[in-house]
Amino acid sequence: MDFKLNEQQRALRQEFEDFFREEMKHAPQGEGGLEAMLANDESWKFHRYMGKKLGEKGWLARPWPKEYGGQNASIVEQLMFNEVRAKYRAPGVDPWGVEMFAPTVMIAGTDEQKKRILPPIAKSEVHYCQGWSEPNAGSDLASVRTMAIKEGDHYVVNGQKIWTTGGHYADHIFLLLRTDPASKRNAGLSVFYCKKELPGIDVRPIKYMNGKHVYNEVFFTDVKIPAENLIGPEGEGWRLTRETMNFERSGIGYFAGAKSAFKELLHYLKNTKRDGKPLIDNPLVRQRLARLYRDIELGITLAYAGAWAQHKGNALRAVTTASGAKVYGTELNQRLSSFATEAMGLYGQLESGPFAPMGGSMIDGYQMAIGSNIAAGSSEIQRNLIAWVGLELPRTK
Repeated sequence: MDFKLNEQQRALRQEFEDFFREEMKHAPQGEGGLEAMLANDESWKFHRYMGKKLGEKGWLARPWPKEYGGQNASIVEQLMFNEVRAKYRAPGVDPWGVEMFAPTVMIAGTDEQKKRILPPIAKSEVHYCQGWSEPNAGSDLASVRTMAIKEGDHYVVNGQKIWTTGGHYADHIFLLLRTDPASKRNAGLSVFYCKKELPGIDVRPIKYMNGKHVYNEVFFTDVKIPAENLIGPEGEGWRLTRETMNFERSGIGYFAGAKSAFKELLHYLKNTKRDGKPLIDNPLVRQRLARLYRDIELGITLAYAGAWAQHKGNALRAVTTASGAKVYGTELNQRLSSFATEAMGLYGQLESGPFAPMGGSMIDGYQMAIGSNIAAGSSEIQRNLIAWVGLELPRTK
């Protein structure tokens, strides 16, 4: 792998840095990540503002073909953009529209669908949410039971989705539905999308224990989705959820975000005294910090290795490296937030206020730590992919 950036790439990276450094001066005070987009109306408004800015620059869909709003950019350049954006904890990118649904459309959509669906996503004119998980089909996605039965020029949809992130703000939803009632498991599944305002769609909040609202339940009662909103052939939904296009899927956000948090934590430890001495002088604290720094740098290298494999067309390595980065990244952020709250003592439990270290971001990360093992594909599933695809180990029966 070539770790060096050429002159053009260095200039582009600096352009990303300058943009996000300036724009994030206007960001609402509070957390980063999903909460920076979805926690309240102010955060959502700033996310949409940033999305418009990024869409105007053509940065939301850089690897896409130009006719659909992209710039035919390389995977490595997209990774650079994602890394810098994560460093500043900047919102503005619709991860479900840009990174999940759009690749599906490019793989299986008709020319008409691509021209109709993709440019608004590239310009941040629409925002999507993902209708995959169900009460009895989460990590075991093949058990999806929400039905879509064709009647004339539309499909009638009945069922329930759950853990729909951002469903209370999104204006579109893409769905994995069962179009063959007699089918079982991964057979008979199909991909659709629709406007969330269609009659019969009911969105209900699922609140965190701390009262924040990111997730939702979505109920479908005789919802009529136009047949033209079916993506790909009927029954090909499982295959489409498994395929990817020319997009950066390295997990760089885990590590760039961790690096920014690490720098803030380091500043806190240098400037906070306990028993008359700065916390940074404690040899155990220094040892833990050294290990975390090592792990973060290793994670960044892993992310670049995955993007390089994808750039070179090594699909199998790209898949397994992305799974490895997901497992490693979530566990790294758990170690970081756990150590930070431990080092902060009782102050580390404060979520807000003048005495909350780092604005309460570490206790927020600590509370989210277990859930991150499950979200976006559980660690067990990721390890299975590494074993089956990467190491070619036999599947258990």
